[in-house]
Amino acid sequence: MASPPTNKRNLTAIKWLTFVMFMMFAMTTDSVGVIIPEVIKEFKLSMTAAGAFHYANMTAIALAAIFLGYLADKLGRKKTIILGLVLFAVNSYLFALGNSFAFFLVLLVISGASIGIFKTGALALVGDISRSTAEHTSTMNTVEGFFGVGAIIGPALVARLLTAGLSWKWLYVTAATICVLLIVTALLVKYPRTVRTVDEPIDLKRTMAMMRSPYALGFSLGISLYVAVECAVYVWMPTLLANYSGSSAFMAAYAISVFFILRAVGRFLGAWVLARWNWTVVMTLFSLAILACFVGSLIGGVSTAVYLLPASGLFMSMVYPTLNSKGISCYPKSEHGAVAGVILFFTCAAAALGPLAMGAVSDVFGHPKYGFILASIFAALLFFGLLLNWRYEPAQERLRKLNSSEYEAAGVQ
Repeated sequence: MASPPTNKRNLTAIKWLTFVMFMMFAMTTDSVGVIIPEVIKEFKLSMTAAGAFHYANMTAIALAAIFLGYLADKLGRKKTIILGLVLFAVNSYLFALGNSFAFFLVLLVISGASIGIFKTGALALVGDISRSTAEHTSTMNTVEGFFGVGAIIGPALVARLLTAGLSWKWLYVTAATICVLLIVTALLVKYPRTVRTVDEPIDLKRTMAMMRSPYALGFSLGISLYVAVECAVYVWMPTLLANYSGSSAFMAAYAISVFFILRAVGRFLGAWVLARWNWTVVMTLFSLAILACFVGSLIGGVSTAVYLLPASGLFMSMVYPTLNSKGISCYPKSEHGAVAGVILFFTCAAAALGPLAMGAVSDVFGHPKYGFILASIFAALLFFGLLLNWRYEPAQERLRKLNSSEYEAAGVQ
């Protein structure tokens, strides 16, 4: 059952709070690709060890999502979001005090846990403010579009800090300050109330049971493959192109920025694209284009990868928010926190294990290109999975029924 109507001003404030929240934490998580080379030099680490800056954070998000995701359903969206934001802000300010690799890793674990808490609350909130499963997908693409904006701002800020002779640590202080403003806003805004439609207890046991659901597992698997492919670009592309000095050296210097810009632009266009074509068709064609970019990069070498890998951002743009939205929409709104936690767990597990595997393969064979061979295999599996989804549409009937019972029948205005 949908939540009671929320006045327009509150609804607008809630949407913008969610948009800026995603932008803020993307500034930190998606800056890791430009921070890792600095960490390697500062602490004299291997690629695998330095990659812990990414693995530790993603692992913590994954664990918090699966073990604490149900809090969004039990405590409510508002309390869960504020709890996560407070923890994130305090922890991020502490980066200014650290000078050791171990200290930073501990902070990244805490940061990941706080993101896992407030992100599941925010993802569940998207359902509360949507009037249909189609609007849910549209809103999710916009939310992830702002995430994409944060992914542009973060690396650019780190580059500016380094150019000015300052430490990358001030990125986290900046994010913490934005977070404080979000906390104040969240305290002042009135959130819609989610009405329970199931009698079972809202606890970890229910979340664990949801992990056996074919819809949660199916969408989580697709998202895991996608995330492993996406992380290949923003985590390891800067390292792959680090020593490139060919005719496209200028493009190489801004490759990660181009990737993030195209990904953000594509997500803002998501609502327009998905309103005109079936989402299963769009996902299949876009995943094929992603695969072509990766295979073309391997065949053409670094001089080709400098163009194709950033270009893949446009095709990646709608895959994650669309699959995430459809996976969450396969469940009643009162279970959106738990299912968002399950999907986020698999998302971050892939974000941790994918780059870790790539880093290990690259270390063994002595060059980052070997990690991208592994990423190309992930891209091929994603394409074949989405091709089957297009052919059989296993979630179509489930989405239709819930669109009727959770949105249309509820009379949301």
